[in-house]
Amino acid sequence: MGIGKNVIAATLAVSLAACGGGDSSSSNNFTASPTPTPPSTGGTCSLASRQQWAREQIEEWYLFPDLLDLSVDPAAFTSVNGYINALVAPARAQSRDRFFTYVTSIQEENAFFASGSTAGFGIRLSYDTANNRVFVLEAFENAPAFASGFDRGTEIIALGERPGALEDVGTIMAAEGPQGIVDRLGPSDAGVTRSFRIRPRGGAVTAVTVSKADFPLDPVSDRYGAQVLNDGGKLVGYINLRTFIDTAESDLRTAYDAFRQQGVREVIVDFRYNGGGLVRTAELMGDLMGAGRVGSTFSFTTFRPSKSENNVTEPFEQVSQAIAPTKIAFIGRGGTASASELVANSFIPYLGNNTALIGENTFGKPVGQIGLDQPECDDRLRVVAFQSQNVNGEGEYFTGLASVFPQTCEAADDVSNQLGDPAEASVASALGFLRGETCSAIAGTNGEQGVRSVGPRQQLLQAAEPTVAQRETPGLF
Repeated sequence: MGIGKNVIAATLAVSLAACGGGDSSSSNNFTASPTPTPPSTGGTCSLASRQQWAREQIEEWYLFPDLLDLSVDPAAFTSVNGYINALVAPARAQSRDRFFTYVTSIQEENAFFASGSTAGFGIRLSYDTANNRVFVLEAFENAPAFASGFDRGTEIIALGERPGALEDVGTIMAAEGPQGIVDRLGPSDAGVTRSFRIRPRGGAVTAVTVSKADFPLDPVSDRYGAQVLNDGGKLVGYINLRTFIDTAESDLRTAYDAFRQQGVREVIVDFRYNGGGLVRTAELMGDLMGAGRVGSTFSFTTFRPSKSENNVTEPFEQVSQAIAPTKIAFIGRGGTASASELVANSFIPYLGNNTALIGENTFGKPVGQIGLDQPECDDRLRVVAFQSQNVNGEGEYFTGLASVFPQTCEAADDVSNQLGDPAEASVASALGFLRGETCSAIAGTNGEQGVRSVGPRQQLLQAAEPTVAQRETPGLF
């Protein structure tokens, strides 16, 4: 095998890290053997040199080499990512690469995948496309906004740079659309302060001022992320994984060990906002639900023919905390992508009609990126280089998982109830599936191919130029 798994490239001038992430994806950090072709530009960090380096790596590694437009002139673009977007435009036109290939910061990405480190208010936001309203979908417990009264279901009514300069959200949305809200929330820098008028779920309107701060993102909430639900005497495991990062591994092991000790055999896996992340964390999650399948194939990772020496067959591996679920309900929505889709797809051949997709169609990203580094420029090129498939070789869900799941149940994202609450619409539908109840199937496939929605009129608020954390944790601010 040409790439060694789980080795972080620390010293190579050009390192390789493989990933399976979301609207982007993150990575199994791989190093290349041999080292990838070094840039021919002398290692300088001018725009032209960085563009040339990116083109050379894409030509060498891109999964769809026949879907590159190598005729585009780099001088016509004022950024590396603008040039990359033009290079991969033919693949994008076929929904093969929907902004999955890009340049990001090595330092910023390493910090996020190691600990979830990011700067912000620590809230995940959606907007109502019909009524111009903005709601909090999730609040991260160790971030500034949660301490100021923000939580799931909180409506942001007005915001501004100071208490005396608040602007009505509906007015902003009507005039400028969701980008107007993104702009007013300010950059993702610690110390940025904004004032809000909010209406917490079931509470009175209040005014608060919050400053962004650096915080580690907890991948499994201590409040609701891992629970054992008692459904009429039957114990059901519930796990809500926010993102696939290194620190998720201990949380996942603890959660599944608790399921194992209580004899849980049916599980709800809530990926509704999970944009992806580290493939190795996805593989661990598979192992934790793979007791009795050790040695069987969890997934295949397939590169282009010229890089086939890097292909990987990933088996289920023995872990002491593993359970053997007889039924799994996966909750997904338009923000569910990449590594989360990989986990769900990998269980379809083994469980058949005993697994279902609950909620709405997912994003549709069966491909993953490797990371090619140019350290002197702090450039990491995330390039689509491989496709993930289950044991049956199935992995063509470019329009979302609803097209491949044997059973689906349409359900709302119910912000009037907390995540993990049996009364919340998607959790209630998942419990119904596990009981054997009938449901309405998710309609069709994701017609808009990649709109990160949370319901018929609700879409995740997305920055036009997302940070690493925002790519992997859709809707994060």
